[in-house]
Amino acid sequence: MKQQLTEEKVFKDPVHHYIYVQDQTIWDLINTKEFQRLRRIRQLGTSYLTFHGAEHSRFSHSLGVYEITRKIISQFERNGYPDWPAEERLVSLCAALLHDVGHGPFSHSLEEVFDTDHEEWTCKIILEDTEINQVLRNVSEQFPAQVAAVIQKNYPKPIVVSLISSQMDADRMDYLLRDAYFTGVNYGTFDLERILRVLRPYKGQIVVKESGMHAVEHYLMSRYQMYWQIYFHPVTRSSEIILRQIFRRAQELYVGGYVFEWMPASVKGLLHNTMTVKDYLKLDEALVQTAFMQWADEKDMLLSDLCDRFLNRRLYKYITIDNPDEAQLNEISDCFSSIGMEPEYHMEIDFPFDLPYDVYRPDKKEGEKQEKAPILLLDGQDEVSEISAKSDIVRSITGLHQGEYHLYYPEEPLKKNIHLLSEKIKKIFKLN
Repeated sequence: MKQQLTEEKVFKDPVHHYIYVQDQTIWDLINTKEFQRLRRIRQLGTSYLTFHGAEHSRFSHSLGVYEITRKIISQFERNGYPDWPAEERLVSLCAALLHDVGHGPFSHSLEEVFDTDHEEWTCKIILEDTEINQVLRNVSEQFPAQVAAVIQKNYPKPIVVSLISSQMDADRMDYLLRDAYFTGVNYGTFDLERILRVLRPYKGQIVVKESGMHAVEHYLMSRYQMYWQIYFHPVTRSSEIILRQIFRRAQELYVGGYVFEWMPASVKGLLHNTMTVKDYLKLDEALVQTAFMQWADEKDMLLSDLCDRFLNRRLYKYITIDNPDEAQLNEISDCFSSIGMEPEYHMEIDFPFDLPYDVYRPDKKEGEKQEKAPILLLDGQDEVSEISAKSDIVRSITGLHQGEYHLYYPEEPLKKNIHLLSEKIKKIFKLN
């Protein structure tokens, strides 16, 4: 199979300006139906309900990750670095392009309710009977398994994995810049071109030339700000809570034998945890939101209300609770029940450390999952050190925890029944 395109393909991109495709395999992968489906999956889930510009897709992000990876590899090849295995170019580019192909609608909220993993679905799509699998097998019969191994982080050459999965990988660098652009904030901006110039392959890993430390500090500060100002925004958290409640209620009703007036087969498979790859690929946000529109008219009033809230942005309010104790939560729960609310669905305590984003931490603490490889600096004597050992700025934000407990709830029932509430409950919810 011919690997190089006769004529280079170019995508116009608001973040990278241009995205260049020179390989026939990459072009063919982009044009598969599985990759095109990513146009119908938002990159930032429900954040469009908080930041109205956040309508960008997993498709554009995946192209961006590919482009950053292509630039890194081109820089390695252009400079003739002996520690870069040139034969790994295509597998690196394919893994970068396909790393998110298994994301479902509203991504992480769906995964949390149904205990699924987008990386597992990504590997199934790569390895099973799909157009993507066929394109990869045109390279070699072993090639799909090689690409999947990069995504599973068990590829025999860690330097390839680190391109798309490390503390400073192409994935993170693209989504910070892209998310900042589409949410209209400046927090996520950093000097990408400078960072790309100071990356080096060194003894089987990717390091940063020490003179580029300040550019990396800027990147990490941008990441820290995006973490708290965008990814953990309390209004976005409210929309995610309602989304999860919809999925939970729909599954509870389905398992209980409730007969829905409208239920597409792929959504039924989701609720019943019996999805095949073919079923999963039919799930996109358009279908799920269509289901919500139909379910807003269901006879089950709880499901109907939740769907209406999500579709029309009637989100839960929140109050800050300092170290909530069980007695206090039980008192609030009893109050909610007494006025006809359902505490299981109408109140949720949220603390923002469970999101799939994290601030930079160079090592693993006891009981935690293994963190991705830390950022390493290479000095003039070919000595490598972890960046927080040399940077006061990075050390000041490394592992820094902040955040507050928020109690989310629908405000209207409380206001409607304010005459039934105790003075203490009124004070908690600021209804006096």
